[in-house]
Amino acid sequence: MKCPKCQNLETKVIDSRVIDDWQTIRRRRECEFCNNRFTTFERREFTDLTVVKKDGKKELYDRQKIKRALMLSLAKRDYDSEKIEEVLNNLENQRTSEWDEISSQKIWDDILNALKDFDPVAYIRFASVYKSFDNLEDFKKFIEK
Repeated sequence: MKCPKCQNLETKVIDSRVIDDWQTIRRRRECEFCNNRFTTFERREFTDLTVVKKDGKKELYDRQKIKRALMLSLAKRDYDSEKIEEVLNNLENQRTSEWDEISSQKIWDDILNALKDFDPVAYIRFASVYKSFDNLEDFKKFIEK
């Protein structure tokens, strides 16, 4: 594993923990050159899940794409990065146990529901993009629901 500070490849594992119901391994590492400590997460990759887009095109599931959308909705908000990983893992575990194909709309609906409990401001931000709010009235209608 490459050290994020000095780019040295020689690192050692200090601590390992299994999290997310045995879905992820959290490792605490230390660079043997600069002694910088950092955390890595190892998880199973979901390469067998296909996403069906609105226009009918299909593409492979991309966790980073969903994480970027979540991070944009949480910009300048206090949040726990481990909680974000937990939300993503829960959604992925549910999806892969139920389907090998899923619509992009179902993914965004699931994320919207997860954000509702996690952070109300991020929920509104995410909804404003996902639901294509055009004006203040759209926000008001959505909040009233």
